[in-house]
Amino acid sequence: MNILLIGSGGRENAIAWKLAQSPKCDKLFIAPGNAGSKRYGINLPISGTDFDGLKKAILENDIRMLVVGPEDPLVKGVRDFFEQDDDLKHLMIIGPGKAGAMLEGSKDFSKGFMIRNSVPTARYATFDASTINEGYDFLETLKAPYVLKADGLAAGKGVLIIQDLEEAKRELHAMLVDSKFGNASSTVVIEEFLKGIELSVFVLTNGLQYVILPEAKDYKRIGEGDTGPNTGGMGAVSPVPFADATFMQKVENRIVKPTIEGLHKEGIPYTGFVFIGLMNVDGEPFVIEYNARMGDPETEVVIPRIKNDLVQLFEDTVNLHLNQVQLDVVTDIALTVIMASKGYPGDIEKGKPIHGLEACSDSMVFHAGTSDIDGAVVTSGGRVLAITSLATSIEEAQKKSMTCAHAISFEGKYFRKDIGDDLKGIVSN
Repeated sequence: MNILLIGSGGRENAIAWKLAQSPKCDKLFIAPGNAGSKRYGINLPISGTDFDGLKKAILENDIRMLVVGPEDPLVKGVRDFFEQDDDLKHLMIIGPGKAGAMLEGSKDFSKGFMIRNSVPTARYATFDASTINEGYDFLETLKAPYVLKADGLAAGKGVLIIQDLEEAKRELHAMLVDSKFGNASSTVVIEEFLKGIELSVFVLTNGLQYVILPEAKDYKRIGEGDTGPNTGGMGAVSPVPFADATFMQKVENRIVKPTIEGLHKEGIPYTGFVFIGLMNVDGEPFVIEYNARMGDPETEVVIPRIKNDLVQLFEDTVNLHLNQVQLDVVTDIALTVIMASKGYPGDIEKGKPIHGLEACSDSMVFHAGTSDIDGAVVTSGGRVLAITSLATSIEEAQKKSMTCAHAISFEGKYFRKDIGDDLKGIVSN
């Protein structure tokens, strides 16, 4: 069958790499794609939120399956658009509708969903400009650090973790009154801080059945030792040593099952991925957030560990056969290092030529922010490349990714050299 994948980042590059391996995939189209996705299919210069343009491409290219990578098209209702179109009733869609995407599109909705369905999460309250004084009062009931989350999508930048109470109040004012994150912060969720170790769990579901995919840990801070501003993610590791069988059984029983059952109970149809951001607090899992798609850069370590045919997995999801699926996963450790542009996560310069891509025979190089200009691969985003390596140990996977990252060059390149360091020596039970 012909497949259309929406997106242009490292996540979509990894998914495209996997889809293209399937004998069930005749032609793969990526909209809009990047310089790397051209290796796996045909890039189409169409935005993921140009629904009319996507419809035209689907009809012209006899597309039978649509896979939605990023959150923006989902929150804006790409699935609903196609489901309501009589010309596209044949289309298999991997990605939830607008109602399901609210799990990511609204932090307030997401937290309310957790509470209604007894999913363990941090204490919270929600405020807007009219209740900002109550927000100040709520902050005073908490201990530092203080967690402020813009309710809507803010390109991964809408979460603030602040040590000082007065600074937290100033930031709350900046978000609610000064529109620091635009409309996304017209409502703000304030949360109790959970102290522990983060990890991400990914579920593929049709709203009734589910398969739990390999877990991962990502590294959000720009600086080594987890210092500096938050980013979209500077690296990832899978599996996570402390996520042993006992912990993952708790995750399934207390979080995954109530989440899927909650979607069904609340009448929210859902076909696609559920990303569950967790905090391991002394061996107990708590949900920090849901996303309605795979994470980035976690996808770049999760997808390479899955042996199953991804197109078949997606067909089984749509056809309600997930309960018959046996997930086959490689035992090797996957480690991804993100190569970023100078200045990221702030202002960056684009258009820097990239050299040395052919030097990485021991690693997979997934393009994240690249463009093809007259046959030359150049930088076009803050996160430029995701270097993924598989090995029997974190040390060896890290060494492979580091070797590749050093071999690739572009002006102002930056990458963390400590991805996975915190997991070395932790033995899974």
